Amino acid sequence: MIVIKNPEQIKKMMLAGRITGEALALAGEMVKEGVTTEQIDRKIRAHIEKCGARPSFLGYNGFPASACISINDEVIHGIPSSKRYLKEGDIVKIDVGAYIGGFHGDSANTFPVGKVSDEAMRLIEVTKESFRKGVAQAVIGGRIGDIGSAVDAYVTSQGCSAVREFVGHGVGMALHEDPSVPNYGTAGRGAKLTRGMTIAIEPMINLGTSKVIMLPDGWTVKTADGKLSAHYEHTVAITEDGPILLTEVK
Repeated sequence: MIVIKNPEQIKKMMLAGRITGEALALAGEMVKEGVTTEQIDRKIRAHIEKCGARPSFLGYNGFPASACISINDEVIHGIPSSKRYLKEGDIVKIDVGAYIGGFHGDSANTFPVGKVSDEAMRLIEVTKESFRKGVAQAVIGGRIGDIGSAVDAYVTSQGCSAVREFVGHGVGMALHEDPSVPNYGTAGRGAKLTRGMTIAIEPMINLGTSKVIMLPDGWTVKTADGKLSAHYEHTVAITEDGPILLTEVK
């Protein structure tokens, strides 16, 4: 069931979104050679808790950290570790959520470590642009399929592929709500977009095949062919004035 939020609830989601976005921005500033993923995770948790919120991911279905931090061919759900050091040329996906006032925020970005390859930088930009293509379709009267169709058409035109096994989702009182928001689909199909819907649009884009594999830890997802992957996400509110990025920090 899709849960529609009233204006007061959207305001509460703006607070959760702001804290989420701030934590992600702080994490991005830490992305440098020699830093461990656990150090980044600790910084994220400290900021969220300082704001009176709690990390949405910590303990979620048993997840052991406050953020998902995935490197290079890891797509999503990487577990932070004190033994995982960032290296020059890596690309690092950081996915963060914060819960406060009964509502969640959810956001992700991909950060380069120092100088990365042209191919890696292009993938990051393609992924961000695919998000922009998708969010442009997040308007009242549209359909969920419009979003995924726009994302998939763009990344395909750029020689990349959208992951299909994992998708975006509704966000609100639960971290994952209806509807699912795939990064592929048919325009004009799927749930109708209405005022008060809040969804996470999150392209997960691969340089090679769209297929992915799960590592033995039961969390980390990697590309099946070992090629790079990038991730970009915001929590988005559907409003009469167009889509509002609740997790964007300006």
